[in-house]
Amino acid sequence: MPEIVIRNATVYDGSGTEPIQTDIGIDECFICNVGNPGNGKTEIDATGLALAPGFIDVHTHDDVATIDNPEMPFKIFGGVTSCIVGNCGMGCAPVENTPRSGGILQRKESFPIFQSFLAYIEYLQSHKSSVNVGVLAGFGTLREFVMGQKKTEPTQAQLRQMKNLLADGISEGLLGLSTGLIYEPDIFATTEEIRDVASIMAGTGAPYVTHLRDEGKGLINSIEEALDIGEKAGVPVQLSHHKAAGSEAWGSVQDSLAMIEEAQARGTDIHADQYPYTAGSTVLKALVPKIAAGSYPPEVVVVSGAPNHPEWEGCTLPEVGTLMRVPWDAVVSRVLDLEPDVTVIAHIMNEEDVQEVMRHPSTMIGSDGIPVLGGKPHPRLYGSFARVLGRYARDLGLFSVSEAVYRMTGLPAKKFGLTGRGVIREGAYADVVIFNPETIIDRGTFENPHQYPDGIKQVFVNGSLTVRDGIHTGVRNGVFLRRCARPHNL
Repeated sequence: MPEIVIRNATVYDGSGTEPIQTDIGIDECFICNVGNPGNGKTEIDATGLALAPGFIDVHTHDDVATIDNPEMPFKIFGGVTSCIVGNCGMGCAPVENTPRSGGILQRKESFPIFQSFLAYIEYLQSHKSSVNVGVLAGFGTLREFVMGQKKTEPTQAQLRQMKNLLADGISEGLLGLSTGLIYEPDIFATTEEIRDVASIMAGTGAPYVTHLRDEGKGLINSIEEALDIGEKAGVPVQLSHHKAAGSEAWGSVQDSLAMIEEAQARGTDIHADQYPYTAGSTVLKALVPKIAAGSYPPEVVVVSGAPNHPEWEGCTLPEVGTLMRVPWDAVVSRVLDLEPDVTVIAHIMNEEDVQEVMRHPSTMIGSDGIPVLGGKPHPRLYGSFARVLGRYARDLGLFSVSEAVYRMTGLPAKKFGLTGRGVIREGAYADVVIFNPETIIDRGTFENPHQYPDGIKQVFVNGSLTVRDGIHTGVRNGVFLRRCARPHNL
């Protein structure tokens, strides 16, 4: 007898095919039956509701959050059951002392130091989270571990050490390698250096995942670099948060999508991810070159997280300058002097491009949220998946709900080698979300971002009911996700 039977659900199985109304059974951490599960010890009536695989957030910066805030409410209440961390070249391991990127990862001084991938993985396995966690190796973290903040090219010995560290990580279950080519120290690396390191993954199926060097006027050249790295290294490619940033680049996504299609036609495994908003978010110091060049006008850049100066939060850079009584052309340097890791939101995309990218079959969904639990973070942290289902699939009809679910589940599971995830079928892991297709929508705004989506009813992670009618049950049953292997329990 199954532990749980869910009856009369409209089941989207994660394949992109049309849904069917049926029953499913869950026993321990698996889906044990689809269609005729018999009686269950616990039964749930899902009449009028949709059932889908738990959403896989392929682009997160939840590396620290999954440990410091293990119930992960900003993800689990949005139906996300698996988070991929280690994006944009930065992660929790391997590090010698205090790692970089405190502003994006929101690392505290008390956070553990992991000098190897194995130590990090073992810690994840022994400290439970409410979501599954898959890990990318951050190129910048590797480079800094080996070379510090040196701007020079690595020696052959240093290059060999980076490759060996990555090889060890992949053998221990990491999902791939990421770069963040607007951040230090990644920005110092040549194409050849990155390609050489990535080549150690050839034949494993593990992808090269990249925040491009330039998402504005240099978008096309940057994708050419990503393809050069992936194709010559013999590894799949994943373009992070695909967009055209800055008004001077708007419309260029038509060319970038054509490049993806051309690469796929010649046999390259390339996809992209996207968050469903017209604003991005990162640390202010990463945007200084774009602001200085006039690509990002200061009035479109809004402070989202400044722990020591909360009065800045929600203000544009000129407004912060007014508060500080500093001329607008000096405000950036002054803000960075006082708050080096300040995070910002930049309203730099247009809706037409967002829809063009989302419509394309190469695109999956990644929130890219910075887990700032105070301040005014980008609402994508809470609402990305509900927004795709509610606004873009249901209300705008950009694609079917079946297709939207596939982009959030089956497609990323295939790309990142997450066997048994992203599907509703017998023997698959019971990561399941039940939602109301008529009411699901994001609620967070830029003014009031800390709001959970509407319409998410119940969420199961590895068979354990984690969200019941909008209430977290306190269960933390996530696992460390190994590529193409059964995961170990956290």
